[in-house]
Amino acid sequence: MADITPAHLRGAAYGLRQSLDTIGAFLGPLLAVALMLLWADNFRWVFWVAVVPGLIAVALLAFGITEPARQPGAKRVNPIKLESLKKLSVPYWWVVGVGAFFTLARFSEAFLVLRAMQGGVPIALVPLVMVAMNIVYALSAYPFGKLADSMSHTRLLAAGILVLVASDIVLAHGNSWPVVIFGVALWGLHMGLTQGLLATMVAQSAPTGLKGTAFGFFNLVSGLAMLVASVVAGQLWDRFGASTTFYAGAGFCIATLFALVIRPMTRDSRT
Repeated sequence: MADITPAHLRGAAYGLRQSLDTIGAFLGPLLAVALMLLWADNFRWVFWVAVVPGLIAVALLAFGITEPARQPGAKRVNPIKLESLKKLSVPYWWVVGVGAFFTLARFSEAFLVLRAMQGGVPIALVPLVMVAMNIVYALSAYPFGKLADSMSHTRLLAAGILVLVASDIVLAHGNSWPVVIFGVALWGLHMGLTQGLLATMVAQSAPTGLKGTAFGFFNLVSGLAMLVASVVAGQLWDRFGASTTFYAGAGFCIATLFALVIRPMTRDSRT
């Protein structure tokens, strides 16, 4: 996408990708709710049904995708090599650092499901939590992605972080399921504000010939940060309860905001 999208439209392009990517994320839970109601909360059968779209996706990759032509004699190499990483710019590394720190604030969405169950949501309706989050995410990702093409990336990311702070505070006090759903909706809004934006920032700060390496390493670091965040969140949840977990997430958000103030993340005009 970074190669075929004009630089001034990358925010819109990545926002649209995030919106389309999220459609299945709320259609799937809707189907899960229907099947749970139909099969009297039989999780096992629902997971067997979930195998089917996974197999279809593998089939599409195997038979429906045409790889771009390679230059004669070109060899496939490990994209994450030390010499390649050394060629990445300081603004890129700043995006990686802030993105990783921000990821520590947004642990796995599984904790949203747990919070909903504590808030009294019936088991068969628990997937609606993910439906609510992903509907807001899908509806907001493209407009905010388009806004990123004309607005400061740092300010837009800061707005997304503040929305996540609000979500954490609401979920920390979510003792009824309408309150939990509101907190989950705010979580989806912060996703729409930030996820396409971070991809845009990676694309703009990475050299043309190293965009694959840049995205690969960014996702690797973010994935590791998500793992750490989820482990820490689980420990906090077990020892101190849900409220402490979400307050800790809000604390990491505030720390990320300070990082944004200390140093701009990119050198383009929208920093």
